[in-house]
Amino acid sequence: MGYQETLDWMFAQLPMYQQKGKSAFNGKLDNILKLVDHLNHPEKNFKTIHVAGTNGKGSSSHMLASVLQEAGYKVGLYTSPHLKDFRERIKINGIQVDKDYVITFIEKNKMFLSENKLSFFEMTVGMAFDFFAIEQVDIAIIEVGLGGRLDSTNIIIPEVSLITNIGLDHMDILGSTLSQIASEKAGIIKPNVPVVISEYQQEIASVFMEAAQSRDAVIVFAAKEELPDYISSLLGNYQKMNVKGVLATLKLLKGYNVNEEHIKAGLLKVAENTGLMGRWQVLGEKPLVICDTAHNSEGFAVVLQQIHQQKYNALHLVLGFVKEKNLEAILPLFPKEASYYFCAPQIERKLDEWVLKEKASEFGLVGEVYNSVNEALVAAKQIAKSSDLIYVGGSNFVVAEVV
Repeated sequence: MGYQETLDWMFAQLPMYQQKGKSAFNGKLDNILKLVDHLNHPEKNFKTIHVAGTNGKGSSSHMLASVLQEAGYKVGLYTSPHLKDFRERIKINGIQVDKDYVITFIEKNKMFLSENKLSFFEMTVGMAFDFFAIEQVDIAIIEVGLGGRLDSTNIIIPEVSLITNIGLDHMDILGSTLSQIASEKAGIIKPNVPVVISEYQQEIASVFMEAAQSRDAVIVFAAKEELPDYISSLLGNYQKMNVKGVLATLKLLKGYNVNEEHIKAGLLKVAENTGLMGRWQVLGEKPLVICDTAHNSEGFAVVLQQIHQQKYNALHLVLGFVKEKNLEAILPLFPKEASYYFCAPQIERKLDEWVLKEKASEFGLVGEVYNSVNEALVAAKQIAKSSDLIYVGGSNFVVAEVV
């Protein structure tokens, strides 16, 4: 099989949360444990930092990788979902895994993967671990896919664990309250492994403290620490909290020579070093076009705050969502005085654009419907004046179609 044929097989045969939603969530670690055993436990052959959280875990993972690269280390990075190419999920020093490796891994293990009915995510976690072991990385930053306790990445024993924050997302899987979701995220805390919590949320802090205490793990709330105020190349005020979590994590990381210059350079070259896309990313000027992968109420709250701090004449919002989003919590956050361009990403989980328009109208948000994300963006650019601001978002999948 060629590369595209290999991807087609992976996407078609095995459930993929990115496309299918809840039906693709396994909710147990049995299969990933079978797979790493089949692969001779590659996850034991390199050191890791484990990163979980509702918002900010992707940005934080890329920041950590960038800083460690600046310090001269060979750094693996496993993240999800991808925006344009599957290989974005697996990188070493910012370079995506080679197509030939993806093909070879699937061909070599295809029978095992099929017989054991591994999910798409389980398969890619095993692939990443195998690749990082073969390439002998000095350390790998491993981002949780969904939740924590039952996530396929949660078979590693990291040097440090990082949990960015907790919000009401994936409630159909992780629980309906912040405490329930925090308990799932706290599942990545390991015995005697220090854990950093980027944001201090009083109502759930005890969940993390109890989990850490029961496992003899040192716990640090980065928001309460005296840490330097470093600048990141990732735009958006919301990145300040992510930077604090990253700094606290690096402070607890033992056995690696990371100095202030490495930190400064790494934070200033995150996208350059790692290839990160979609975080307050500027797509054009005059009019200013911004996209961001915020996709839940907590994420939108900070992004909309950032938008309000910009200087512009009129605001244009290109929006699309997936079906399971809690629009009752999200749509009231958006300004009524903006112009809306309703669309849908080209995936099975998409929320129909006409349904979105109808729902948005209940909250006083008025706009037109478009057949695709790009059609909506083109329309916004045609209508907007050079002094206006265009925002594109609502979902990772919406952003993926414009970056």
